[in-house]
Amino acid sequence: MNCGVQIRDLRKEFALVRWEGFRRSTSPVTAVDGISLDVPAGQSVAFIGPNGAGKSTTIKILTGILHPTSGHVSVLGFTPWTERRKLVQHIGAVFGQRSQLWYHLPPSDTFDLISRIYGLDRGEFRQMRDALVDRFALGPFMSTPVRKLSLGQRMRAEVAASLLHRPRILFLDEPTIGLDAVARQELRDLIREWNTREGATIFLTSHDAGDIEHVAQRVIVINHGRVIVDGPVAEMRRRYVNTRVVRAQFQELPRQIHVPGSVIRSQSAYEWTLEIDVSVTPVQDAIARLLEAAPIADISVEDPPLERVIAGIYKEHAP
Repeated sequence: MNCGVQIRDLRKEFALVRWEGFRRSTSPVTAVDGISLDVPAGQSVAFIGPNGAGKSTTIKILTGILHPTSGHVSVLGFTPWTERRKLVQHIGAVFGQRSQLWYHLPPSDTFDLISRIYGLDRGEFRQMRDALVDRFALGPFMSTPVRKLSLGQRMRAEVAASLLHRPRILFLDEPTIGLDAVARQELRDLIREWNTREGATIFLTSHDAGDIEHVAQRVIVINHGRVIVDGPVAEMRRRYVNTRVVRAQFQELPRQIHVPGSVIRSQSAYEWTLEIDVSVTPVQDAIARLLEAAPIADISVEDPPLERVIAGIYKEHAP
């Protein structure tokens, strides 16, 4: 397997310090407890879990910030904590609550500084910068100090800055935190496009189900330092939530019917929205029942919100 990231039996323990009066005691706390996984090059992965699950610790090990207690990690063939200077030439990172842009300088100045830090060829840098400015629509504010930018503008510039050196892996930690709905969707589209067009591996941590749903192909759920679920987003839906949302528009006023295992979420004269437990009534049977109510002009079947899927995972694997 062509792996961007390989992790085997990864463990990280910290010493918890307690004071009782003037007496100091320490005890080990396990943040990462034997994680093993592979992330193929070019895959987009959501790495999720509740606060304190071990996500940030794992990311810090993968980027070379922390040394593990034990285990083996390979990122693009490098051991992160011993070959960090080599590794950083090939990875990018965006942290939603931390900025790599200089607060009082315009993005154009930070971009130029980054190009010099990475030793980029000037011609290649200008070509890449111009392409990112165009695709991320940064032109109107490239000369505006970062402190005067909106959060959405700043985050677009943050992601673009992280891509200047064409990283093969992009680590994204809560990249859409604080953004409005339009800005969130714009940023998700840009990240997904970069993954598809450039083949970059995306390693995303987020509490926003929309980020996971629109960016990731695969979901890895971690809790108490261990991987509890690992699979495609669609499979997560099927496995952990056994409902579907059916929206029906009728050509004429429908008569009242009952679909076993269903709950009406909204209802108007010519349109119904039902949530159906498919273990009680399969979708095709539910549609057949709706056809008995009145001729249908349009009908759609939707998966449940990913928030509910994630909640179902946590509930099933609760200690």
